[in-house]
Amino acid sequence: MDITLITGMSGSGKSVALHALEDAGYYCVDNLPPELLLPFVELERKHGGRRVAIAMDVRSATSLPLVPAQLAQLRAQDVRIQPLFLDATTDTLVRRYSESRRLHPLSRHDVPDQQRALIDAIELERELLADLRSQAHIIDTSIIRSSQLQAYVKALISAPVSQLTLVFESFAFKRGIPTDADFVFDVRMLPNPHWESELRALTGRDAPVALFLQQQADVALMFQHIEQFLNHWLEALARDHRSYVTVGIGCTGGQHRSVYLVETLAKAFAERWTTLKRHRELDAR
Repeated sequence: MDITLITGMSGSGKSVALHALEDAGYYCVDNLPPELLLPFVELERKHGGRRVAIAMDVRSATSLPLVPAQLAQLRAQDVRIQPLFLDATTDTLVRRYSESRRLHPLSRHDVPDQQRALIDAIELERELLADLRSQAHIIDTSIIRSSQLQAYVKALISAPVSQLTLVFESFAFKRGIPTDADFVFDVRMLPNPHWESELRALTGRDAPVALFLQQQADVALMFQHIEQFLNHWLEALARDHRSYVTVGIGCTGGQHRSVYLVETLAKAFAERWTTLKRHRELDAR
């Protein structure tokens, strides 16, 4: 049995992710109390269930501490677990709640400053979910669209569970560093195709931009340094039972240099590791 466990911050997009898994053929259950996790899995086994997605959130706060031990027990029974944690910045979550006019599950109603109460509830939720976050692959949904999130989730579940998956993600520093990145490399000091008029409208996926960057010694040196760093540490991360490692490559606009390096790094590491590519700014177009 394959189980994808979706947890994360309230308002981060868990329902969107669950719908993506439902579209992919998973049997989905939302807000399953942790006390019912093991009986539910056993019931699904009896019914021949193969692919199950379960969402849990802070509404089950008192019993969430049970989950890590339950997951270990299921893994010992040869159940393959893919834990995903959806996160977003506090500012983003506050804005989403303000737009939807919904109440946070941990909000207090007896305080005059509801904005402060909402922020306090979000920070408390982070504390309660910290253990689950530390054991899951994180997706930062702060500035991505629902369609991007669905695509990212479907790509992740298609990767083999039994080996480390390396996720390369390009992004623009001007829109913020993705909080789901395990490592971040700043490539803004490299020659910028943006200042070449014939390349400005293109991206790092296009051959003219790739040719321009291939001719720059500093770009080749940056690639070499990142490659050496990852080659040195990925084996250790795999031995530490890490399922996913996300490498963020950032430039000013997330269009040329970071995209090119993500493409070339993903190609280089695909021979040894399962690799996925994300282009946060390009995927949003």
